[in-house]
Formats: sequence, C-alpha cells, structure tokens
Amino acid sequence: MAVGARTRNRTTEAGGGLRVVLVAGEASGDALGAGLVEELRKRFPDASFAGIGGDAMRAAGVETWHDASELAVMGLFEVLRHLPRLLRLRREFRERALEWRPDVVIGIDAPDFNLGVERWFKQRGVPTVHYVSPSVWAWREKRAEKIGASADRVLCLFPMEPGIYASHGVDARFVGHPMADAMPLQPDRAAARARLGLPAGVPVLAVLPGSRMGEIERLGEVFFEAAWRVSEALPDLHVVVPAANARCREVLQEQLSASALPAAQTRLLDGQARDAMAAADVVLLASGTATLEAMLSKRPMVVGYRISSLTYRIVRALGLIKVDRYSLPNVLAGRDLAPELIQDECTPDRLAEAVLRWFRSPEAVALLEPEYLAQHERLRCDASARAAEAVATLPGLARGVGA
Repeated sequence: MAVGARTRNRTTEAGGGLRVVLVAGEASGDALGAGLVEELRKRFPDASFAGIGGDAMRAAGVETWHDASELAVMGLFEVLRHLPRLLRLRREFRERALEWRPDVVIGIDAPDFNLGVERWFKQRGVPTVHYVSPSVWAWREKRAEKIGASADRVLCLFPMEPGIYASHGVDARFVGHPMADAMPLQPDRAAARARLGLPAGVPVLAVLPGSRMGEIERLGEVFFEAAWRVSEALPDLHVVVPAANARCREVLQEQLSASALPAAQTRLLDGQARDAMAAADVVLLASGTATLEAMLSKRPMVVGYRISSLTYRIVRALGLIKVDRYSLPNVLAGRDLAPELIQDECTPDRLAEAVLRWFRSPEAVALLEPEYLAQHERLRCDASARAAEAVATLPGLARGVGA
C-alpha cells in the first residue's frame, strides 16, 4: 500500500485531524502560507500543520522544523555555494515529514527546493500542491510538464498562467493574489505621508533596491546615485528607503552614508515599504514582487535590475528567458507601463532620466492609475480562501479525509 494511502487511512480510522506539511521560502511565501493555514483551519478545525516557514506561519499555528530563511538563496552561483547544505536540509526534512505521515504536502514558491520535495512525496502516493506558479510565461513553457510531474495541482496567482499548464495537461487553478486582497483599491497617500512624517507638498521618491543582500549589493549604490541626480533637478525632493530587515538596513545605511544624497531629506525606514510606496510620487525599485506592490499602490515606477554578468550571459546564451518584459505590471498588461532598465541599461543616468519623466508628466501618471486599478481588480479574488478550497478538493485528499 502506498504511503499516502496509509496516511489517509490513519486520518480516518484513528479519528485524527488532517495533517498538512507546508514548505515556504522567504517572507512572501511565509505570508502566503499563513493565510492558507487560516483558511484551511476553517474547513478542517482539527487539522495539524508542520514544515518549513517563518514568523507568520508560526503565528498561524504551524510547527516549523526549519525556518524559511534557510531556503532564501538566489542566483546560479549563490545556489551552488549553498548546495551541500540545501541537499542535507532537504534529505532531513523529507525523512521527518514522511515519519509525520502527512495527508498533503504543499510547496509554497521556492521551486528549486519545493518541486523536488513534491515529486518525492507524489511518488509515494501523497497528494501534492505547488502554491505560486514559477514564471512559466517567462521561462521555457515545457517546464510546465515537469511541474506537473511534481504537483497534483498548481495554484496560480496570475490569470494568464492556468492556460499554459492546461496545454500541457496539468491541473492549475487561478486563485488571485493575497496582496491584492490586502491592499485598498484607493491608497490614502496623505495618511501614508503623515505616518512617515513627510511634508504634504514636497516631491517624494521611494527607493527599493531589493530585499536580498545580493540585490542590495548590486543595485543600492546605482539606485542612490540615480536618486541624487533626481534631487539635483528637484532640490526639495525627499527620498524614503525601506529596509526589509536589520541586516539590509545596515548595508543600506552604509551605502546612503557614502552617497551624495542630502541626509536631511533622506529617510531609512524599518520596513514600511507599503507606506513608502503609497506616500511616493514615483518609485524606483528592483524587479520582483515589489513591482506588484507598487502597481497596487497605483504609483508610477521605474524598474531596474542586474544579476551577475556571467549568470546573465549563460541565461541569454541558453535561451532560458523567452520574454521581453520582466516586471509584473508590464507582464499583466501585456504592454510597457513601467520603464524597465535591465543589466547594462541599469545605470544612474538612465534610471534618473526615467524617474524624472514621471515627475514631469502628471498627465501620464493620471492615465496610468486606472490601468493599475483594473489590474488590481482582476487579482482581487479572496486568494487564501480560493487556495484553501483548491487544496480541500484534491481528489486524493477528498477521498481520504472524512470518508
């Protein structure tokens, strides 16, 4: 008998509650996991949750065997450097999870780690879910087939994704994005400025070089040089810089101290990224999930990004990237709403020029806001509840729980 079948029989015969293993990497996955757990608990009040997560999942009642930060590695060469540790963690985690006898295993983002874990459990008869589709629209579509070999069901945050999976025979469901549920359709800029202590009438630029150390090291000095050039053109400019955590704050502080930005008009914040975006006239930020947050804040943005030159050459040479648009607002709209300055184009001059165009074009900003509002409404679907329903109706799980 398959391990998964034994697990489901244990649940019903022993009268125990549903057992759910979750694996989240980074803060964004931790938040998604917490929302999913809260909704699953409404459907399965006696359920138990364990796995890999952070503070949000622990607060939601998940027993975490490892912290989500242990999976937060990005970039080809960074992953190679951490590979022995990650392989050892994966092996220990799988063995412990199998002993715990889960009814379902849910990987949340972190595909490099999670898809292998999910495949291992699926081969042993345990239903598996992958929450947050990897960017199959950006990378080779054939990857969808491999994801289907790992996950019985894929939960997608964006509406264009399920169709790609369907063409490869993979069960994928659009659930919407929890961030779109959490953020108001009309942000209160005045209140955000008041919370940050910013004057009401001055131009404000939010600068977000990233939430990972590698991003900050590659982009921070470039972004702050660009911000200084903007301040030369707009002398009353105020700059706000949210730091994701204490370690990021330390490096950002060093970079700001070495920059030419006027200290009296520059503020380094502990978190508060959402307030910083809502308060800003323009946002300068790294490509990634933060671009979605800026879109939901209805703010014009300039997107910059750099990876190591060698990684970029390898990715391009192998044809691994198949899109011309990188930032989520542009991908969702299917056209260029936000300037993207990637790799060699990501220079202080080019970034500053793009930022100043937004400051000097209020009519363009006015046209942009309804575009971002329409995208916000498309993504606002009570995502955590829809994700929990998609998990609860898995064929294998539905047969085993409460049967």
